[in-house]
Amino acid sequence: MWNDRYAGDDYLFGTEPADFLHRARPCIAPGQTALVIADGEGRNSVWLAGQGLKVAAFDSAPNAVAKARRLAEARGVAVEFQLCDLDDWDWSRRFDVVAGIFIQFVGPAGQPQLFERIDRALTPGGLLLLHGYAPRQVEYGTGGPPYRENMYTLDLLRRGFAGYEILRAEDFDADVDEGRGHSGRSALIDFIARKPL
Repeated sequence: MWNDRYAGDDYLFGTEPADFLHRARPCIAPGQTALVIADGEGRNSVWLAGQGLKVAAFDSAPNAVAKARRLAEARGVAVEFQLCDLDDWDWSRRFDVVAGIFIQFVGPAGQPQLFERIDRALTPGGLLLLHGYAPRQVEYGTGGPPYRENMYTLDLLRRGFAGYEILRAEDFDADVDEGRGHSGRSALIDFIARKPL
């Protein structure tokens, strides 16, 4: 399904990063290593590389990864792109930053494993960047899956990353303009947290 959605020359979610990354910008620094989970056509990983980070990203859709590579080349940055899914990624690799932006294809049964994998991939003191939809997004219908149970709540993320130092945790509504995939009034969650040393 995702490979079909990424077919064609246009970028489903545009080529600019999620606004969330601009809010997270003060927390990141050039030279840090970063992993971007299921980054689709590369808009977020390419932006992070443009900020001077050493970035790896993966996605399971060949069409998306091909476009991500083209975007990185057009922007003059290097990103290590891999074609794989959550189960194929090597979660033993460690990063200073792990970003998951609109990765809510994972339902409640898979969330604990995903959160554990993210924790494993972060170095001690590493930065977690999670951004997605709150449950009321289903009523807005402006992006994301039609499953309330896949969406984030701040309580879910605080429990999932207990012991982390929370730097930003906000549940809010905003107008989003990120290609034809994310457009209109949206119910959003920002979660930025630091793994304990």
